[in-house]
Amino acid sequence: MGGCVSTSSRRTSGSMGRREEVSPTCCDIGFCGQKRTKRTFSDHVIALHHLPSVPNRVFTNGKSRSSCIFTQQGRKGINQDAMIVWEDFMPEDVTFCGVFDGHGPHGHLVARKVRDALPLKLLSSMNSCQSRQNGSGQTCFKGSLKAADLDKDVSAEERLISLWREAFMKSYKAMDKELRSHPNLDCFCSGSTAVTIVKQGSNLFMGYIGDSRAVMGSKDNNDLMVAIQLTVDLKPDLPREAERIKRCKGRVFALQDEPEVCRVWLPFDDAPGLAMARAFGDFCLKEYGVISMPEFSHRLLTEKDQFIVLASDGVWDVLSNEEVVEIVASAPSRSSAARMLVDSAAREWKLKYPTSKMDDCAVVCFFLDGKMDSESDYEEQGFSSATIQSYHSGNAGESDDSCHRSEPSLQRNFTVRPSEESEGFGNRRPHPEEFEGNEDTVAGEDQNWLGLEGVTRVNSLIQLPRFSEERPNP
Repeated sequence: MGGCVSTSSRRTSGSMGRREEVSPTCCDIGFCGQKRTKRTFSDHVIALHHLPSVPNRVFTNGKSRSSCIFTQQGRKGINQDAMIVWEDFMPEDVTFCGVFDGHGPHGHLVARKVRDALPLKLLSSMNSCQSRQNGSGQTCFKGSLKAADLDKDVSAEERLISLWREAFMKSYKAMDKELRSHPNLDCFCSGSTAVTIVKQGSNLFMGYIGDSRAVMGSKDNNDLMVAIQLTVDLKPDLPREAERIKRCKGRVFALQDEPEVCRVWLPFDDAPGLAMARAFGDFCLKEYGVISMPEFSHRLLTEKDQFIVLASDGVWDVLSNEEVVEIVASAPSRSSAARMLVDSAAREWKLKYPTSKMDDCAVVCFFLDGKMDSESDYEEQGFSSATIQSYHSGNAGESDDSCHRSEPSLQRNFTVRPSEESEGFGNRRPHPEEFEGNEDTVAGEDQNWLGLEGVTRVNSLIQLPRFSEERPNP
């Protein structure tokens, strides 16, 4: 289900019996009334097994025209994180980015499935919305709509936001539905987070579930770098999330040995203890308040906005928003930023939680000016090609004293402060309403890591439920 998306269609005129070309797809946004000037891969039928060959789609450690991505396995087992950057997702400067953090016995498979299928479902949802819009005689748009073509009481921006909101909602719902009915993927006690963004011109659209996070590095009026949190960690202790879960007979509480981590529990069993309120999969809890409906938000980008970082909680557990923005901004090259951020997180895990097993880390660094540097650019900044190569091919934590090495990326000459939008949040997680409007590489020592050498600091799941044939009545 959802294995392919057709982005072209035909219809037959009832009276004439002739076939008329229709351009209802998301790829045609911005082309109504015009001849198409270019075609992208998404103009064709895209099957899941064709995805690895799609141009400008990056999902393993590396870089693209405007981004770099990197993931590293932690010490809990197989890497359950996945990530993607898809440039030319649609014509006219549209890019899709996402990070997905799996959990449970099959979490790695869920995260990879979502990474591959969710963007296609978003395209399909846009196709559906655009077809309906064309059918009702409304006008397509190119990043924004002409006011003369709209209803008087609906602005161009509102129409654009509404379309993307509907597309995100539909695609997330369709993704969870496919996971529920998947014949070869058991998602009963396995699932994944998702933090996804679409940049269309100067518009940024975001949809997310779970506790993966997006943060933006931007310049303030004094030309100082600030960190702006774009998403909310959707944890069970958020009042609105907890209220929904309890209303559905689920339970929310923290264990005594980790009082700071609220979890979701079945009404009749102390399991599974899910550490997030929304997720793909986890169908054992879907009747008890855990949902896959995303939070959606929109932001209008300005020239002061520099880059966006998407990352799994393996990064955010040990690094603050400001530290993340500082590391990326001070990287010797843009192409090394994601790797350096993961390396920094690995060192912080050793320093802050020396007896704990490091979590998987996945990072997408998306630079909003659409540019990546060349080697000559950072050689002029005093960094040799050998230094840069070490960031691309080395492993975090190659020696126990790696956290004490002096590295160019950590020799920072400025300080990143929270933005005014983020100030006042402190250590609490901001509520969604406060934002409205606006594969695997393993260090050598990790391969030999033994479970007895450390404990897991925070698991997304505590234990699997043991269902009997007859469940007690709630």
